[in-house]
Amino acid sequence: MNNNPVKIGIIGGSGLGDKLGLETGEAITPSTPFGQPSSPIIHANWEGTEIYLLQRHGIGHTLNPSQVPYQANIYALKELGVTHILASGATGSLQEHLAPGDLVILDQIIDKTYTRANTFYNHAAVHVEFADPFCPVMRNWLLTATKNLDSNITVHTQGTYICMEGPAFSTRAESNMHRAWGGDLIGMTAMPEARLAREAEIAYAMIAMPTDYDCWRASDHPDQSKEDLLTEIIGNLQTATANNIALMKAALKDTSLLSATPSPAHTALALGIWSNKDHIPTEERQRLASLWGKYFT
Repeated sequence: MNNNPVKIGIIGGSGLGDKLGLETGEAITPSTPFGQPSSPIIHANWEGTEIYLLQRHGIGHTLNPSQVPYQANIYALKELGVTHILASGATGSLQEHLAPGDLVILDQIIDKTYTRANTFYNHAAVHVEFADPFCPVMRNWLLTATKNLDSNITVHTQGTYICMEGPAFSTRAESNMHRAWGGDLIGMTAMPEARLAREAEIAYAMIAMPTDYDCWRASDHPDQSKEDLLTEIIGNLQTATANNIALMKAALKDTSLLSATPSPAHTALALGIWSNKDHIPTEERQRLASLWGKYFT
């Protein structure tokens, strides 16, 4: 039995708090060794569960995916005591059956980013297990919640997310290559967010929201203007966001599974610190105390 209280960090887009019914709450802007998080973190209570809401791209969506301060975001949530992160993000679909407006509870990821700081531990050899990047306990929690959704909401139970650097979208050749790799969705934000959460021993799950079919698929309306295409994509995003909110609300109504079942992520560092701890500088131990302090006592 997990005796620690569940505290859920929600990472998503602008306006997510209002749509979840978290219009009011305490705004917190913690300072971290990695700078300020993307936005103030809103601390609220939703049906008995403590929620910490963070806007990934900042107020007004001013941070492109490569500029998001992923380290600061995850560190700040860890310092606030967050035990589980529920993230969401818009994606392009790489498979015909994953239609715009659907939801996908991800189970795998391929990382194609190359400019982003992807670890907290630059002064020690720390190797976390990452074979299953999305917490299986949280995935089961979300899958259970889908039973309470309207029948018109389509939720796919697994999917492989390819995280590209961006901010430009894929070439057609890249899009076809991603499909050949077995990718189901293409996005720009899941990494290093998921890996840093694992390094911080926070359980992490992501709901992907397909908004279009990426560029591998020929348009059903080849004469459609770019303006009309953008309008269609925005409409798909609005549909997917509404469906995502419905799933989040259904899941947050009952977090007993998360309380009763420890996540493997919660002990990710138990065998992950390979450096001789006596040789890790004291100032580095103290700087990252919120992440690994318990392993030095």
